[in-house]
Amino acid sequence: MTEPQNIVTMKGISKAFPGVVALEDVDFALRRGEIHALMGENGAGKSTLIKVLTGVEHPDKGSIELAGKPVQVRSPQHSQELGISTVYQEVNLCTNITVAENIMLGREPRRLGSIHWRKMNELAARAIKRLGIDIDVTRPLGDYSVAIQQMVAIARALEILSARVLILDEPTSSLDIHETNLLFEVMRKLKNEGLGIIFITHFLDQVYQIADRITVLRNGKLIGTFETASLPRVELVAKMLGRTMTDLDAMSKVKFKSEQQQADQAHLVEARGLGRTGSLEPVDLELNMGEVLGVAGLLGSGRTELANLIFGIDAPDTGSLVVQGQRVSRFSPLESLKRGIALCPEDRKAEGVVGDLTIRENIILALQARYGWFKYLNMQKQNEIARQYIELLGIVTPSPEQLVKNLSGGNQQKVILARWLATHPQVLIMDEPTRGIDVGAKAEIQKLVLQLAEEGKSCVFISSELEEVLRISHRIVVLRDRKKAAEYSGEVDDQTIIHTMAGDL
Repeated sequence: MTEPQNIVTMKGISKAFPGVVALEDVDFALRRGEIHALMGENGAGKSTLIKVLTGVEHPDKGSIELAGKPVQVRSPQHSQELGISTVYQEVNLCTNITVAENIMLGREPRRLGSIHWRKMNELAARAIKRLGIDIDVTRPLGDYSVAIQQMVAIARALEILSARVLILDEPTSSLDIHETNLLFEVMRKLKNEGLGIIFITHFLDQVYQIADRITVLRNGKLIGTFETASLPRVELVAKMLGRTMTDLDAMSKVKFKSEQQQADQAHLVEARGLGRTGSLEPVDLELNMGEVLGVAGLLGSGRTELANLIFGIDAPDTGSLVVQGQRVSRFSPLESLKRGIALCPEDRKAEGVVGDLTIRENIILALQARYGWFKYLNMQKQNEIARQYIELLGIVTPSPEQLVKNLSGGNQQKVILARWLATHPQVLIMDEPTRGIDVGAKAEIQKLVLQLAEEGKSCVFISSELEEVLRISHRIVVLRDRKKAAEYSGEVDDQTIIHTMAGDL
């Protein structure tokens, strides 16, 4: 009897969490001997679909078949028993023990009640050799590069967990080009052996280099599954962003505000070759006084990495950064605060608001940190600042003493803005400031950004929504695959930006 072509078939998968529909009637199929890219922006549903397949989450609706047979994946351990294994971006192995011990962990061969070390090393060497890798399995795993550590994780999945389905979740995010090519050689070898590989990545170039088919999700819904060879890059980007080619052709050009294009504007921030290995390729950038610099790019393009370098969360290992005429030698958020730079982070819940603190406490947090904890802001001053920004930003609350976690998403975002505005920054970096908030709150935040620019302050505005980047930016920098792809001023349209993001320009 001929085996089914699909090793995995998922039909009508739906999954909802309180207040969020993560997946809605999604179909997905993985063939034997196929590398299948799973694509989509933040909130598309990629992670939830993989969690359903690996037993981390249970679907509200839908069915899963493995090699044509219905299965209910009860847990991650059960998924491994079924032959479904995941290798994550961060390798979950023990770097202080040998390669062989990592590969055979939990399945060590024994003789007379003790570990049979020679046999274990032989089995591990055979497992790693299957991938075409020649390394000493008796050396500690930590002696090897991240790329080799990922190969060891794959070898463990194939030999010990007997994987038929291999899920690679952002496997190249920390690899250089040579290490990535090494991984791709292994993936092609496994594909030729009949393994089904799900490849999750944000790098378009890599998708077109390695994947046979592409499935696109957006807002928890299936947009479609396509043969890679027949899907132009610009169409892939358009599908991920929720556009059609007709939409793109019909886009009218948007002219940037000419008064902001004067050649004699003062540079508040000037980056030259600024970069960090594994995070962002060296980039040149200027930010002028009274300017909104838009940053566009797909998820994983380097937008947040750029913000983190400028604000000092990460320290660059190449290039230089000059702020208000002074070269930066010490990179840290506190130093940036002192220089007049503020950052509204992308993830407001994890990195922004402190839910169990009041609105007042959240608003004065950064200002208090800049003053130092030995120069305590008295309660009268705290209340004065909190009420000032509650009124300025229209934060809907009965009191400054309301806990932030009880506010709506839009009001939480305004509290974060209030926190940084209270420090009176000259440069405000906003990473996805309007994500997940209602239309009215979006408009208010966009209006505020333009008001700040009119007052002479500068803003780096990072957003995956091209309309708002075009609407309020004086210049736009486009990032792709953690590199600066282009910079636009004067006239530019939506179609040009999307073609640049796709790598067609």
